[in-house]
Amino acid sequence: MNVNGDTFVIEDLAVEVEGKEILKGVNLRVRKGEVHALMGPNGSGKSTLAHTLMGHPRYRVVRGRVLFCGENTLELTPDERARRGIFLAFQYPMEIPGVKVRHFLRLAYKAVKEKELPVTQFRKLLQEKMDLLEMDRSFAERYLNEGFSGGEKKRNEILQMALLEPELAILDETDSGLDIDALRIVSGGINKLIGPNLGILIITHYQRILNYVTPQFVHVLMDGRVVRSGGKELAQELEAKGYEGIRHDVLAAEGG
Repeated sequence: MNVNGDTFVIEDLAVEVEGKEILKGVNLRVRKGEVHALMGPNGSGKSTLAHTLMGHPRYRVVRGRVLFCGENTLELTPDERARRGIFLAFQYPMEIPGVKVRHFLRLAYKAVKEKELPVTQFRKLLQEKMDLLEMDRSFAERYLNEGFSGGEKKRNEILQMALLEPELAILDETDSGLDIDALRIVSGGINKLIGPNLGILIITHYQRILNYVTPQFVHVLMDGRVVRSGGKELAQELEAKGYEGIRHDVLAAEGG
């Protein structure tokens, strides 16, 4: 397959967890500058895909390839994938008491960029990113995710993404646990980072985040496979029919 110009290509990816096959041949392609949404019901394999893409040891790849700029990332460690420009925003970010946000972000920047900025230069860069995302600068002095609301945890993930400037961002259920106001704020941050050098894969159960972040492409993951792909109107069809309606349509098309 010719992958020139493609940021990210998943080919026939099959993954098992504790001997059970969860992903059964996923195919997906995300180019720089594109926003994709991967939607699916609970248990369809969405989070399995996200964790596999970043190299979580619990998930065993049975077959397939994951190409990033032509390189098979399945052969790389998680930190090597991050240094290549792949970023994962977690569904449930961890709390780290005693570690300030700015200290964590400086360490993350050093690890991913493989260079250390002087303190004053890093502080200026961090403040620029916080201003871009309309975040109060006092946020950087808090302990990482300790006592954070769901919206604050997700905003911190988006701040990290802004600072690291990845080429591919995988947002795993970023809308999970957010009320409408928090969802609007977090989505606004995502929209400010969309650009020609960034491919985004939004993994979500609900259509609601797509009311604020508009994808060019929508994919439906069911039973470990991508069963439908289309434009943003596919998300609206999902909202109207539900996942069972889509499943019925797929079975009918397959003659099942």
